Amino acid sequence: MQQLISKAFSKVFAVALCGYLLLGFAPLAHASLAGLTPCSENVRFQSRAKTAKTASAQARFERYGQALCGSDGLPHLVVDGRWSHAGDFMLPGIAFLYITGCIGWAGRSYIQAVKGKDANMKEIQIDLPIALKCTLDAAKWPLAAFAELTSNKLTEDDSKVTVSPR
Repeated sequence: MQQLISKAFSKVFAVALCGYLLLGFAPLAHASLAGLTPCSENVRFQSRAKTAKTASAQARFERYGQALCGSDGLPHLVVDGRWSHAGDFMLPGIAFLYITGCIGWAGRSYIQAVKGKDANMKEIQIDLPIALKCTLDAAKWPLAAFAELTSNKLTEDDSKVTVSPR
């Protein structure tokens, strides 16, 4: 009887614990900003700002005054997912992905456009009018990629993809 009650209690406890964790009753853990302070209040940053001689350097120190500085007096990027720090990493990251996507899509479009007769030579000596058209069209690559993905032109059937015999 004692073992039956013990097994029942452990099952109820396990279910209650899972429910407790799934429903989010556990407090959220937030990491501190590791001793970072606003650069406008950082003593070492302010001493560096006083040594700025040119107008562009002074403007740069004013912009960085809104960032967070460490004990070294230098601005640090905060990459913790908080929307208040989106400009530190997320927005430049999205811009990087967009620009690299444009470059890749332009190259892909060019290779597809010159496919056929004399394609090898057009890969060596670039056909400038075709390349410029592909580069300008690449600005809308996210929409074009989504359209090709939904029409199954971007992907290939598994039966047409060669697989190593290993």
